Amino acid sequence: MASNREDCFFRWFRVLPLSLVAMCALLAALLSMAPSFLMRSLFVPVKHEQAILDSSTRHNVDPLLACSIISCESGWREDAESGVGAQGLMQMMDQTADMLVAFNYVDGSSYSPQNLMDPETNIEFGCAFLQYLQDNLENRDEIIAAYNAGLGAVQDWSEGSVSSLSDAITYPETRMYLIRVNETYDAYQSFYDSDLQPK
Repeated sequence: MASNREDCFFRWFRVLPLSLVAMCALLAALLSMAPSFLMRSLFVPVKHEQAILDSSTRHNVDPLLACSIISCESGWREDAESGVGAQGLMQMMDQTADMLVAFNYVDGSSYSPQNLMDPETNIEFGCAFLQYLQDNLENRDEIIAAYNAGLGAVQDWSEGSVSSLSDAITYPETRMYLIRVNETYDAYQSFYDSDLQPK
């Protein structure tokens, strides 16, 4: 009787570790076959792809930059709202949206500034704001910093004789924002083509 229990114990003692090793090997094989997919979906997702492509084309802005801004501004949360009233995916302010309609960057009859929680509307205004900044600034770093701190602040920082914009930025939040968006942009470039198709 004791011998049967010992045999059963030793059988399980051999089978259990072998089963665990086999399960680990299977999991490793699955992960090795789909690391890009997992990395993309976990760390650099793209949602509302068509709206981003349409708006970025209409406003002649880089869709990867739009995705990077969305990722850093809202983490792709459509209902995101800041304490100061920035709304939606690209964290647009009512006043900025009104300005973009007034300056003819956005067709207010098609996209209402009062509807910024709608993803397509928010993306349209966000891409239009990127175009507005692009029209008034020199490079991507300035555009990113201005998306956070405003056009006037970046123009002031750019007037000095500093070697780089990041050295001139006086707002710690904007300095960190510039780093975050650029790192996120590099990640999006690693995983997506300019038409937002996975590499």
